[in-house]
Amino acid sequence: MITNFCGIPIRTLALMALVSSGIRPLGAQEPPAPTIRVTTRMVLIDVVVTDKQGKPISGLRAEDFTLEEKGKAQKIASFTVASEPAAAAEALPPGIYTNRAQYRSPGGPITVLLLDALNTAFKDQAYARLQMLKFVQQQYRPSERMAVFTLTGQLRVLQDFTSDPQILYTALQRYKPVPQEFAQTATPAGAHEGPATAAGAVASLDAAATPYHGGGDSGLRSGAMDMAISNAQQAVASFAGADVAYGQDQRVQITLTALNSIGRILGGLPGRKSIIWVTGGFPFQLVPEDRTLTDAELAESLPSQETRRVDEHASGNYAATFRTSHIEDIRDTSARLSSAQVAIYPVDARGLAIATDSDSIETMRDVARETGGRAYVNQNETQNGIALAVTDQSAGYTLGYYSENIEYDGQYRSIKVKVDKPGLELFHRHGYYAIDPTQLKGYNPNQEVAAALGDALPSTLVSFRAQVKSPQDNSAAGKIGITFLVDSDTLSVEDASGGKHMNVVFYATLYSRDGTMLANHSQKVDQIFKPDVYQQVLQRGMMLHMDLDPIANAAEIRLAVQDARTGMVGTIDAPTP
Repeated sequence: MITNFCGIPIRTLALMALVSSGIRPLGAQEPPAPTIRVTTRMVLIDVVVTDKQGKPISGLRAEDFTLEEKGKAQKIASFTVASEPAAAAEALPPGIYTNRAQYRSPGGPITVLLLDALNTAFKDQAYARLQMLKFVQQQYRPSERMAVFTLTGQLRVLQDFTSDPQILYTALQRYKPVPQEFAQTATPAGAHEGPATAAGAVASLDAAATPYHGGGDSGLRSGAMDMAISNAQQAVASFAGADVAYGQDQRVQITLTALNSIGRILGGLPGRKSIIWVTGGFPFQLVPEDRTLTDAELAESLPSQETRRVDEHASGNYAATFRTSHIEDIRDTSARLSSAQVAIYPVDARGLAIATDSDSIETMRDVARETGGRAYVNQNETQNGIALAVTDQSAGYTLGYYSENIEYDGQYRSIKVKVDKPGLELFHRHGYYAIDPTQLKGYNPNQEVAAALGDALPSTLVSFRAQVKSPQDNSAAGKIGITFLVDSDTLSVEDASGGKHMNVVFYATLYSRDGTMLANHSQKVDQIFKPDVYQQVLQRGMMLHMDLDPIANAAEIRLAVQDARTGMVGTIDAPTP
């Protein structure tokens, strides 16, 4: 079926990509013929190699590595080494916008510094900020590129990618610690002091309750009073447990949303990405099935339960329930991070943490292991942890292989990498979930687009360029003209009778200055391209033009392109002309 837009057949739209000159000044040279996405998926594993002292090891070759998936040797199909930063791309002409990698973060290692106020106490945020300022002053190298994100009620951008240390320093100076959201309810009962915990609430009740010492039936009244106190204790503990569960659940949801956003923002950029996550603790592990029992859960499982306080029972029961919550969402997020080649470096914002907080520290270490990063915990100078993550970027190798198990069954597949040289240490993610997001129960491509349009920075999983023309300059009088040109190597294709099938959806959304959506337009290209036209789209990209009615108070246009088959999205923000 051929889809028309403004009376122009899609075949003509594809040919327009060859003859139109309005959008081609984006690059001085034509890119090489791309390899379009197909069904077979390459698994990419980023490996950091150091000596025993932590110094990066360079000069390794593909034959120095061996790789196994679930204990079975895999053939290394691709091998790349961490590259130096490339020269900045040419400036874009007026009215042209793009989310292509060379404009988002040109070449070299990609590092994001994330200040986690959601999971970090107020006082620890101030200490972490000071440590980051010291890092930029003393250890940051101008050749590196870094962005600064913050996580409060949502993921925000404090500073987009830059290699200027002064810009980074100024951005960090602007950051002010904020009260921890859900702080009163975010910690399982008994873990910290405070009246909001179940232990604090029950202790207050015990202090306030005075046994009855009345007349002759004092024994009966005392027994009734004891029972009343016990019932009240259980009610308070239950209420506090529910309050804790709600706060913890909210932190999990917000953190998962932030991680998914990071996957969309960074996923289309080549190579390994390091997220230096400065935090007081993660609210979950990335492989929830393997999560170890917390101290509270272990105590709850012991036979001497009758000697334990009500609040301790509540804490143990809550921890056991929470351990099995959000498993599907966590698996999906973990798969997205693997696909985006994101390595997380948890840096404990608390410095020398409380020795008894073993659960929190182990969770940080688990997140690092599962993503190929390293945890920096229970140390005073957290700036050294930030420096460690930056140094690792120069010791990176990327191995690619095609798994013999082509079924995306949602199961976790363990990975082991070895190097044929003694005395070296390797850091890499330990596995991945074989998940196809489009096959998940309840998957909704429209929700994926909506989430991408709300991201703090452009999503890069589908790269494209766009030209935005004012009503005065557009051929359609009185209309805002939008011309999309999508890079074909970020789209998928299926073999079909008579040619190649592609299914792509284009969006243009107008927003007011305060972020209110004013209008939304979409257009789908869902058709089979004949071989000659397909080759032209493959070489030059897919073009589509869209005319929009101007709206008086519209301040911004957000453009999105979604590959309907894979669900991947790319976005661009542009001012309203």
